[in-house]
Amino acid sequence: MSSAPELRFISVPDFPQVGSGDDLAALTAAALAGGALQLRSDDVLVFAQKVVSKAEGRRIDLAQITPSARALELAQTVEKDPRLVELILRESRRIVRSARDVLIVEHRLGLIMANAGIDQSNVADPDNGDFALLLPEDPDASATRLRDRLRALTGCEPGIVISDSFGRPWRIGTVGVAIGCAGFPATLDLRGQADLFGRPLRVTVVGHADEIASAASLLMGQANEARPVILVRGLASRAPAQPAAALIRPPQQDLFR
Repeated sequence: MSSAPELRFISVPDFPQVGSGDDLAALTAAALAGGALQLRSDDVLVFAQKVVSKAEGRRIDLAQITPSARALELAQTVEKDPRLVELILRESRRIVRSARDVLIVEHRLGLIMANAGIDQSNVADPDNGDFALLLPEDPDASATRLRDRLRALTGCEPGIVISDSFGRPWRIGTVGVAIGCAGFPATLDLRGQADLFGRPLRVTVVGHADEIASAASLLMGQANEARPVILVRGLASRAPAQPAAALIRPPQQDLFR
């Protein structure tokens, strides 16, 4: 009898606080070694966006931000700090929806998300000032750099997924989604494959990296868990690697834009 398929998600233990300029790959390799986890080239590592952004120096001191007239006006509608609204506008292509305590935008990367992905939780001790954390400049490039650096450090080339928490239209709650990807298929195109009864699939494209990011977020948590890196083992995928940008639906295919 063949064994049942198994997929393991392991939180990388005792991961340190990350600061600007830190070598995130080296911190990961050290934490893996400290937890007696031997990295394999067929593994996938899921990184929380926050540790990537922190390492890349994307933390902003709100005391250094001067709101524009547009930010001041919009801040009254959404009831947010005008300095935070200014940062959101700088990181956005357009405003999708705005209401009290809600500001949904199209990020300059093409992501539709709340507050342009800018967050203030788990960024800094509030006693030391008001800080906010922006998304990485290019999450796919960040994922590639992490993969290349891990290869240099360990001899292994794991798949890399950078995950962030997204809300969804018509659904309550946030889930993890992939905003960066390297050495891993962001999507799985199953069109043309047969179902159980031989009927060919016609429209099925799986958001593969999103599924992995969402599963990993169960271990990462959202508060004080301090588990920003998740090792995924047993995910055998022969599909070609794709960046996370492949997950963004082109405007001409978007029925809701």
